[in-house]
Amino acid sequence: MKVLELLDEIEEIVDTSSGFPLTGKILVDAEEILEIVKEIRVELPDEIQQAQWIKDERQRILQEAKQEYETILKDAKVQAEALIENDDITVKAKMRAEEIMRIAESNVKSLKMSTFDYIDSILYNFQDKMDQMNAMYFQDMFNNLQTTFEKINGTIAENRNEIKDMVYKTQIENND
Repeated sequence: MKVLELLDEIEEIVDTSSGFPLTGKILVDAEEILEIVKEIRVELPDEIQQAQWIKDERQRILQEAKQEYETILKDAKVQAEALIENDDITVKAKMRAEEIMRIAESNVKSLKMSTFDYIDSILYNFQDKMDQMNAMYFQDMFNNLQTTFEKINGTIAENRNEIKDMVYKTQIENND
């Protein structure tokens, strides 16, 4: 995958960069690193961009459900007012309006539940993909970084031992 190659390139830059003695710090070309980071962003899967789409889609679906609820409610009121002319008709109209309200509320609840299930399913899949990406990319990058630090630490320890040996030899030469 291209992202792994780019991460390897960053690692190689770090490994081959000039270092400041005894500090463990290195000098890298910022533009080169930033260019590689830009390429990594371009190569990342579309799932990251889908998160925003999911959020927008959820809002749109909820808005449509609210509008449908309001439309059904408005229609029920219109029908109920039209039936008010007669008491018997009024009673029946009220019963019908209540029935329409129950149906509308049931439909809205059902639509909301379906929407939530749909969004949860998409978010679950996205979360799974993010976990996969985390396991795939970041663990490798952490292991490589840890190995690099261990190598640098080993080199520093070797250099210190050489310096200590040189100090010891100098002291012996001065005593003779």
